[in-house]
Amino acid sequence: MPESLKIIFAGTPDFAAAHLQALLDSQHEVIAVYTQPDRPAGRGKKLLPSPVKAVALQHDVPVYQPQSLRDAEAQAGLRQLGADIMVVVAYGLILPQAVLDTPRLGCVNVHASLLPRWRGAAPIQRAIEAGDPESGVAIMQMEAGLDTGPVLVERRCPISPTETGGSLHDKLAELGRPALLQALQELAAGTASLEIQDDSRANYAAKISKDEARIDWQRPAVEIERSIRAFNPFPVCWTTLPGKGDQRLRVYRARLERGCHSETPGTIIAADEEGILVACGREALRLQQLQLPGKKILSADELLRGHGQLLAPGTRLGS
Repeated sequence: MPESLKIIFAGTPDFAAAHLQALLDSQHEVIAVYTQPDRPAGRGKKLLPSPVKAVALQHDVPVYQPQSLRDAEAQAGLRQLGADIMVVVAYGLILPQAVLDTPRLGCVNVHASLLPRWRGAAPIQRAIEAGDPESGVAIMQMEAGLDTGPVLVERRCPISPTETGGSLHDKLAELGRPALLQALQELAAGTASLEIQDDSRANYAAKISKDEARIDWQRPAVEIERSIRAFNPFPVCWTTLPGKGDQRLRVYRARLERGCHSETPGTIIAADEEGILVACGREALRLQQLQLPGKKILSADELLRGHGQLLAPGTRLGS
């Protein structure tokens, strides 16, 4: 029977929670969970636990939520747990060298990219935004650099022409779980093979800001369409409505329309049941799923029935 490892798990969002659940369902023993401190959320700004904390509490696993792992007290507490290995998935805190060196087998990270293609905070969205044909998951032995460690196990998947940040997130969560278990088995057995990353091929997947999701209609339609898919479901691309101050129209889905036009970028060329055709810096986009402030997400056809005057041909968005 494969060796059972004593694991400290460190992670925060849903992607991490899926991997924690895989470990809890395996032969391994999760002896502690580290996650970000509870954050205020919703209109009431009530403190809510992270998805990882919620899973840990359901399984009676001790939870630790330090503000940092850089101080001696936090490091001593982690050391006293006596873990064989630490598994890190989208934790959100930097692990200093003292922590990386603490477990017997070191620390491994589940990264949602084919390393070294995208290192950093937002590899899922950046891969779609860049038009990459494929993505994947890398299980990496951690070192002090940002996602620079050698890769233990890799799993690949294609990025479809309609892929969103949400759908790729779910695909990679499915790929990551068995890949993580394989890496742990190989490390425990002493059969792991490490592939050193080629730093010359690395790109930085910077964290995405809400302002970055504002649509610049001067850009080519193909680039805007990829951003719309990449930023769905968060932070969601948006533009402003004319004469409405900064009232935002959020765009969840759009289709690239090939061909030339003579309209100013941002101008609505046509609006019908097929969508709202908007001129871009090059070619055009047909907006198909949208949301007005405080309203439900609607198809373009549904939106036009109630708000056709806002989105009539000749209207210029984002001006």
